[in-house]
Amino acid sequence: MEDQVSIRIRNIRKNYGNVKVLRDVSMDVSKGELFGLIGPDGAGKTSIFRIITTLILPDEGEVSVNGKDVVKNYRYVRSITGYMPGKFSLYQDLTVDENISFFASVFNTDFDPDYAMIRDMYAQLAPFSNRRAGKLSGGMKQKLALCCALIHQPEILILDEPTTGVDAVSRKEFWEILQMLKQTGITTMVSTPYMDEADQCDRVAMIQNGKILQTDTPKDITRNFTRKVMAIRTNNNYQSINHLKQFEHTRSVYPFGEYIHFIPTSNEIETGQISTYLKDKGESDIELHCIEPDIEDCFMELMRENN
Repeated sequence: MEDQVSIRIRNIRKNYGNVKVLRDVSMDVSKGELFGLIGPDGAGKTSIFRIITTLILPDEGEVSVNGKDVVKNYRYVRSITGYMPGKFSLYQDLTVDENISFFASVFNTDFDPDYAMIRDMYAQLAPFSNRRAGKLSGGMKQKLALCCALIHQPEILILDEPTTGVDAVSRKEFWEILQMLKQTGITTMVSTPYMDEADQCDRVAMIQNGKILQTDTPKDITRNFTRKVMAIRTNNNYQSINHLKQFEHTRSVYPFGEYIHFIPTSNEIETGQISTYLKDKGESDIELHCIEPDIEDCFMELMRENN
């Protein structure tokens, strides 16, 4: 239903000179949803967020927030939206409290440490309240930026790659914060290049080269993947990848942590055929088994189909 849609994007295009950044992008984000925009650097994620937050204009297409056009009603959109850009953009020479107080004044509100949306985060920042923002750790900078984005109690939160460049513990903590915020009813749209973070979202849109490849729940994306996926490890994974690229039954092969993920041209291909081929190529210590696909496997296959 129309009144359940928080962000509506229809056929937006954006070019920077001769570079096509967004190509007929369309999607809906429901109210109260935690929606992920998943894709590598340069896919177009930041351009989408800048259009939603009224920082740039689309060349074609329309975007509305709570039913209001972002171009005609940019003041309204800015008043109900919290935006955390990918690059840390707070004032490095101001303290934690000074940054939060400044952003509160911009939105004509007060800085209240007990405000529900920021209370738990600020409790972690409070011991460093007089420390300059530029001297904070990556995880603390992240929490400070989120506090500033939430200080005016927005209905919509836009986060551009908030976990890039921070440690694994800080990444985990940040997603726990987003799950807690979801309970308040806020609509959150977050982008990330990390495929493993897709499972944290209600729904995700996969984007590559300015084009949406698929939009669905993470569970349904993997459930609807019909190709066989094999995990392989040998005494020399790099060499094995090169061998498999030449194998007549290879559809795709790519490194995946300490393993190789291999997708054959047909689901009829058995693990024994792959093992025999690698042995004939001189590989040893071969570990090979079929696995359930994850989001990254689905993304790699979608990229292949759309190239």
